[in-house]
Amino acid sequence: MNVVSNMAVFSSRRLIFGLPVCDLNWPEAFTFVSALADVPIGQTIVSFLNAHNANLMLTDPAYREVLTRHLVLPDGIGVDMASLAMHGRMFPANLNGTDFVPALLTYITTPKKIGLVGARRDILERARQGFADHAPWHEFVAIHDGFFDEPQSAAVAAEIARHKVDILLVAMGTPKQEMWIDRHIRPEHARLVFGVGALFDFMAGAVPRASESVRSIRAEWLHRFRLEPRRLWRRYFVGGPIFAARIAGFVIAESVVGLRRLWTSRRKRAASR
Repeated sequence: MNVVSNMAVFSSRRLIFGLPVCDLNWPEAFTFVSALADVPIGQTIVSFLNAHNANLMLTDPAYREVLTRHLVLPDGIGVDMASLAMHGRMFPANLNGTDFVPALLTYITTPKKIGLVGARRDILERARQGFADHAPWHEFVAIHDGFFDEPQSAAVAAEIARHKVDILLVAMGTPKQEMWIDRHIRPEHARLVFGVGALFDFMAGAVPRASESVRSIRAEWLHRFRLEPRRLWRRYFVGGPIFAARIAGFVIAESVVGLRRLWTSRRKRAASR
């Protein structure tokens, strides 16, 4: 049982292209998600919505359906712009996984056993050490790298269950990680599960973070593009404008609906005179 269907009602959320996304500030998000780590039944899967996987969601109904079963947090300036257009305000906090997950592990002071799945084996091991240095009161276990075929998934899931972790971090990239978690990870594997994208690369020191000043102006995507132009150019310079066009299309559609309602209302008033 995924408890997000019950627990998420206690979290304030707003719809982004029809998907409920939590609109919590940092302290609220820490309090809420850390409490989920202590729920003794069911399971909560946490995903992060940014412009890239929002584009994927809007063209892949199966992926959208998976995300509706997750607790979704806002990630990046793209979804902030979407929220501004759709709700008149941006999200209270940019709860991207790269910042949120390490900060949450610091916030949780009760020792937990945390499993790691994904990335190359050398990156996985270095990330485990990076996490251990970051929050040494938790136990971090490098369970399996991310390079296995679908027929091996049952064996990987069985290995996860054998370790009896409290929290599971899966780094396979989106949408693969969310789809894989949804198909294979159950409460007996972990009560709280995160799809964390490139987080292991950062924790391993394989990919440097942007400076605080660059992050403060919401331009870390430019830093990442500079580091990996071949992999990321399409995401940012094709996917970004597509997402902006979708936001503009939403605004235009809402304006047309509003004008129609106004026109209908005026016609009714005129007819009643």
